[in-house]
Amino acid sequence: METLSWFQIIAAMAGRFLPVWLALVVTFGLSISFRRRLGLYGKLFDSPVGMVGFGIVMFWVFTAIFANWIITMDPLAQFSGSKNAVPGSALRAPVDGGYTHLLLGADHVARDVFSRMVMGSRVVLQIAPAATVFAFMVGITLGLPAGYFGGKLDTGLSFLANLVLAFPVILLFYLLVTPEIVQTGIPMWFAAVLFVFPIIFFVILFNSRFFTNPARRNLYVGVVLVLGLWAYSGLAFNLDPLGVWSMDPNLLNVFVSVVFVNAPGTFRIVRGMVMDIKTRDYVAAGQTRGEGPWYIMLWEILPNARGPLIVDFCLRIGYTTILLGTLGFFGLGVSPESPDWGSTIDDGRKLLSIVPHPALAPALALMSLVLGLNLLADGLREESLKD
Repeated sequence: METLSWFQIIAAMAGRFLPVWLALVVTFGLSISFRRRLGLYGKLFDSPVGMVGFGIVMFWVFTAIFANWIITMDPLAQFSGSKNAVPGSALRAPVDGGYTHLLLGADHVARDVFSRMVMGSRVVLQIAPAATVFAFMVGITLGLPAGYFGGKLDTGLSFLANLVLAFPVILLFYLLVTPEIVQTGIPMWFAAVLFVFPIIFFVILFNSRFFTNPARRNLYVGVVLVLGLWAYSGLAFNLDPLGVWSMDPNLLNVFVSVVFVNAPGTFRIVRGMVMDIKTRDYVAAGQTRGEGPWYIMLWEILPNARGPLIVDFCLRIGYTTILLGTLGFFGLGVSPESPDWGSTIDDGRKLLSIVPHPALAPALALMSLVLGLNLLADGLREESLKD
């Protein structure tokens, strides 16, 4: 079989991404049709920059979802005679009924670059958004009382946040996942502390909202405690008796590191916004009506800070994506054979001057996702300022 031309390669890849194109068309069609009913999300489609960023981000989200249908070969499999094969190369011994060409070539151990790039999106998008959500839970839960009450509580929490932020982020992130630190059990204890914050947040949220309705309050708080503690036991300590909640030790180390590094930045943003918003008239009116402090913080102040927090959330996912790529590049990612983009770039850079495609494809993928998140944040910021 002959090597494919670049036109054939591009056409073949476009065909493999057909489920993604269809999902994007449906998403954009429905979103634009109902944008006036969708709040800030709907207003995003009035911003060309925001639409471009949203499109790029959703492209990779749908790629992660449909990765099993997009990939042409097993991303971990090695193919005899295909070491450092150029893009479009034909397999020497293709499997009956399987794909016959390496669309983006092969790496130094004869693994399909295209399939690894596609599956790498799933690895990144499984970790970055979820870890950022956990970091926001920590930052919001601590930032609200620090900004609202002030005093010694604010001083103590701000000192701890500044202590973490004063350390170089990449170096701190690097240290938290090194084998020597992992053997001490520190990441597990960090998980024990950090993973409890989502439970605390939702318990306080429902308790403050339904305090005058004990039946609903007890129901919601009870559900949160049962589901939260169940997930907590599995994720933090791998003790879920049903085996529903669990996390690989390497993934746990990376996840906890991301949460720990991102939480202080979120704390400072929330604290600063609360210190500004708590001086507004509607907050004073709530205090006059006898509303509790946590009700005011969670149901009066926090909703009015959602615009900047959503923007920061998008940017922070981008930062996390870069950090994950950095860890993978240094060989400290989820696992050595993982197709995450950082590991794939590291595998390819060793022969960069000879065959650039193994490193170039995942590097462009990582760059495009971060660019999309930044453009999406710019669009959200632009529209939130119009409120």
